[in-house]
Amino acid sequence: MATISLCMIVKNEEKVLGRCLDSVAGLVDEMVLVDTGSTDGTRALALSYTERVYDFPWRDDFAAARNYAFSLGRMDYLMWLDADDVLLPADREQFLDLKRTLPPDVDVVMMPYHSGLDGEGRPVFTCCRERVVRNLGRDLWEGAVHEVIPPFGRVIWSTAAVTHQKEGPGDPDRNLRIYEGKRARGEDFSPRERFYYARELLDHRRYADAAVELERFLDRGGGWVEDEIEACRLLSRCRREQGDGAGALQALLDSFRYDDPRAETCCALGAWFQAREDWRRAAFWYELALTRERDDRRGGFVRPDCYGFLPCIQLCVCLDRLGRRDEAAAWNQRAGRYKPEDPAYLWNLSYFSSHI
Repeated sequence: MATISLCMIVKNEEKVLGRCLDSVAGLVDEMVLVDTGSTDGTRALALSYTERVYDFPWRDDFAAARNYAFSLGRMDYLMWLDADDVLLPADREQFLDLKRTLPPDVDVVMMPYHSGLDGEGRPVFTCCRERVVRNLGRDLWEGAVHEVIPPFGRVIWSTAAVTHQKEGPGDPDRNLRIYEGKRARGEDFSPRERFYYARELLDHRRYADAAVELERFLDRGGGWVEDEIEACRLLSRCRREQGDGAGALQALLDSFRYDDPRAETCCALGAWFQAREDWRRAAFWYELALTRERDDRRGGFVRPDCYGFLPCIQLCVCLDRLGRRDEAAAWNQRAGRYKPEDPAYLWNLSYFSSHI
């Protein structure tokens, strides 16, 4: 059976670190924790789980810190988590099965990363990350922020998921500060860095600046296709926030240059027409969303609701506005199969029972 080193970087994670380490206890063969400057009880808590706790001076470079942590791993494979990540009980069992059956020639294991859950515990935002990688004895991480391990060798996908359970706001300006420091030093951005820099600008509501960086990212090329598609959706949002409705629509349509429509883009187009009370064309895009196949292995950002609940509930609205009430009620019933406790679905049940 493969052996795995859990290699983490931590800073001021006293409130959540125990929860994280408890969730993987018994799954990994050693824990290596690298502290990048904690001022709370993080280091003492880490030492209660493992004697392999080290210090690394923080220098605004996540890849450097993670590479140092990985360099200390002694097992066949290296795994990373953030302190506010956990493996839920069902995922623990799947991970253990993965470990028992992992073929010896695998280099990278991709695992789902759920970064948001709804009130019923269902993922609302997910992507696949390189979670377990072969210990090659060399640096693997790239990128000062939103760091990544470029895929190599034989890659497999596991269904065992890591769930992000964030506690508190953290430092909302940290990533942007790192990017702008890099820019102030005259360092050029890779396509991936420019994409994520634009995302940080958008998160800070600097819509004009974000639009400029997204346009540069798309114009210069060299980006990953899933990032290019996502960039079109983000650019659409920037233009919408700036009052440019036509530009917002064009950005969504431009995404079709890169690949077939994703359900997320179809839903965004449906929302564009819905906002203008063009119910017929809105319904067209929502119906198209339901024909799109979800494929998490593409590696892009996936919003599961766009592949089921969201287009169904919005088709209910659109068809009701078009006077097709029986069809609208049927779409609401279909939406309820995805989320039977959702308030919109339940409200619609009451609405239709009083009107039909």
